[in-house]
Amino acid sequence: MDALATPLNPMRAILDTPGTSYAPRSRARVDAVDLLRGLIMVIMMLDHTRDFVHAGAFSFDPTDLAKTYPLLFFTRWITHFCAPLFVFLAGTGAYLQELRGKPKPELSKFLLSRGLWLIVLELTVVRLLIFFNAHYQTLFALLQVIWAIGWSMIALAALIYLRLRTILVISVGMIALHNLLDGIRVTSWAGPGSPVPGIGASLWKILHEPGIIFPFGYPGPAAQVLYPLVPWIGVMGAGYAFGSIYRMNSAERKRVLLRLGGALTACFIVIRAINIYGDPSPWVAQRTPVMTILSFLNASKYPPSLLFLLMTLGPAMLFLAAVEGRGRSWLSKALITYGRVPLFFYLLQWATAHGLAIVAGRLAGKPTGYLFSDLAFGPPPPRGSGFGLGAVYLLWALGVLMLYPLCRWFAGVKARRRDWWLSYI
Repeated sequence: MDALATPLNPMRAILDTPGTSYAPRSRARVDAVDLLRGLIMVIMMLDHTRDFVHAGAFSFDPTDLAKTYPLLFFTRWITHFCAPLFVFLAGTGAYLQELRGKPKPELSKFLLSRGLWLIVLELTVVRLLIFFNAHYQTLFALLQVIWAIGWSMIALAALIYLRLRTILVISVGMIALHNLLDGIRVTSWAGPGSPVPGIGASLWKILHEPGIIFPFGYPGPAAQVLYPLVPWIGVMGAGYAFGSIYRMNSAERKRVLLRLGGALTACFIVIRAINIYGDPSPWVAQRTPVMTILSFLNASKYPPSLLFLLMTLGPAMLFLAAVEGRGRSWLSKALITYGRVPLFFYLLQWATAHGLAIVAGRLAGKPTGYLFSDLAFGPPPPRGSGFGLGAVYLLWALGVLMLYPLCRWFAGVKARRRDWWLSYI
């Protein structure tokens, strides 16, 4: 009966204990997961290349419907898939390690230590690669996705001792209900002379409301919390529970992925159309049908709303269903290579995108000094800085190609060797 219920009840299929229909996993990696991870890493580099290269990057938000245009909007919108899947697949990867035989205590210890390591990386290496300066006296940290993954791994280190069903209930509950907290607003710093968040307000910003905090007291160095921890901890927990579908054989897994991905995508469309709950920014009819569609798709990322996560995770599961069991093309092989070294690629793409922006600017005779400043947290770039979207796409493609040999080399190192430190890069 369980085997018959699998395609009819995807959620139950994810939570069921392995039965005779489940295929045991070898120590080999899951190509479909690496392929999706590699794809989102490459798309992520597009967003960061736009940050450094595009002339309007520090002038306005490309999702601001009063100033944007469709191509610029979608250049930013497509990258919305990256952070949710980066976090979600980190949870899936943790489950796959357990499925390949890593004992739970050992996995918990690894998640704790790697989570702490990622937080240190965010505060040190990542900050230097983003800003190309060490102005810690003014901007101590930009707390982004690596910070969120680090804390989520620390939380997951404890959560994995719970039943899988309990982890899923906690995680989905956090994702589905956290928008009820949107109305809670605390003191926000808006510049010299404005109120400064206290300890309680700062903790709330770390948990749910993006904003600037002063970890060492005002007027000490500031930290911008861009990725509050709720609901990212839930996203990673959901990814961990999702990993259990890789106990199934390929045919069963594909059916579950199709049904689950389709259900999440449909939920996004229906809940967004109702326009009552799930996102702090309701969509609004615009001056043209195209702009109205953009408004419909313009879900809130900071923190990621319920609708934002439905919009990104649902199609991602449909993608996994589409590539399930397929052979490798040259493109998929390249993306799998990137997906097998995600943190290595992540660090290199910051330096590469930033460096290419400087080189291109100097070759074109444009100002580049601001690319060594605090960027969006400092004075606006000089007039004439940056390029159009064509240059953004050209330099993005160049950067992705430049990183392939390095990623292929490091993926080979990780495949051949079992040094403990390789799991932390």
